[in-house]
Amino acid sequence: MKRRTLLLNSGLMIGGLGFACFQGLTSARAQTLEATVDEGVIEPLPIAVAISSNDNANAMGERIAQVVMADLERSGFFAPLNPAAFIDRSIGVDQAPRFENWKILNVSALVAGKARMDESGRLSVDFRLWDVYSEKNLTLKQNDQELLGLTFSATPENWRRIAHKIADAVFERLTGLSGYFDTRIVFVAENGGRGQRVKRLAIMDQDGANPSYLTSGQTKVMTPRFSANGQEVAYMALSEDSATIYILNIETNRQESLGEVAGMAFAPRFSPDGTKLAYSVARQGNTDIWVMDVRTRARRRLTQSPSIDTSPSFSADGNTIAFTSDRGGSPQIYLMNADGGNVRRLSFGGGLYSTPVFSPEGKQIAFTKQSGGRFSIGVMNADGSGEKLLTSSYLEEGPTWAPNGRFIMYFREPPGALPSLWMVESSGRVERPVPYSGGASDPAWSPLLP
Repeated sequence: MKRRTLLLNSGLMIGGLGFACFQGLTSARAQTLEATVDEGVIEPLPIAVAISSNDNANAMGERIAQVVMADLERSGFFAPLNPAAFIDRSIGVDQAPRFENWKILNVSALVAGKARMDESGRLSVDFRLWDVYSEKNLTLKQNDQELLGLTFSATPENWRRIAHKIADAVFERLTGLSGYFDTRIVFVAENGGRGQRVKRLAIMDQDGANPSYLTSGQTKVMTPRFSANGQEVAYMALSEDSATIYILNIETNRQESLGEVAGMAFAPRFSPDGTKLAYSVARQGNTDIWVMDVRTRARRRLTQSPSIDTSPSFSADGNTIAFTSDRGGSPQIYLMNADGGNVRRLSFGGGLYSTPVFSPEGKQIAFTKQSGGRFSIGVMNADGSGEKLLTSSYLEEGPTWAPNGRFIMYFREPPGALPSLWMVESSGRVERPVPYSGGASDPAWSPLLP
């Protein structure tokens, strides 16, 4: 199966937005997030998304608006207004809206757009972002100059990606944080009873749309992980008599194994530059971490301890590896240099720690913690300070970061039920299920799509 490709042409380059959260909105109704976002006291910002369609666009604008609203609402930062309440049903993008019709609805920000089909059959959406109370165009600001707006275009079958791109632009402009909506999730799709569980490699958009299978289910797959460019996935395939790590190119569907490994190889993860793959090998009762050069397949053992060392994760600069080890008597998080030297313990909060993963910018580490008969997803600073548990349940694990480093996805498994995917904001303020109807575990978040 080939990965869907998309050529998105922005009418104006998006970049250099670095604004404080909601600082672009001058109304007292706008919530200033910069000082409070990590304290869990944000009130979602009221926003309206009104994207209509030209006659030849087959109501694409309205469908795109629904996806934009769903993206923004799930972030927990926005409260989209139901379109049934709109006073203005069709808004042009070449002139200012009637702001009084939005003020009366207590809307602070307005996304106004129009979808159209051009002569070549491509779908285009022009849109503007307005501060309703200051009556200013906030679509984009570059070099201190207000610009008119943005246009995204694509083939009609990729209309959802246009919606995600619009949501990313709005999210970034109003929060000062990078967007994360135009991304994909690779995960393990599960069905069947616990003793007869079928586990297939699957992929979908971050909002649960467009799911598809990448493996047949003849072998059980585990721990899929994206490369830095989002085009390759490393994963473990488990059969009755072997465990093999594969690298799959999701665009060409070409698959390669790491070759013969003496013992069971598992928990692979790419380095930030994609040139290396760290993984664990269990052999003769001992488990150690190895690293492999993806191009030459040259391998090197990094840990020599007579203990279980597993779940390696590279820091953003590739110089440090976080991992789980029971060398101190119980599973804890440790750090080591990328060459295996300078091993030091990081977690000291009590309980059992596992699955550490560095955030994209390298400042935090997400982890799974087992304590008091429950599992939790938590975060700590890269130096081990500031530990905070975000969620807790009967069984949950496998955190993965959104590319903006603000949201974490993981899986949760109730007693006697299939696992499901969940998402939590890094302050713990927002916790939501991911809209996928089947059983799902081991998620990995892609980078932003090109």
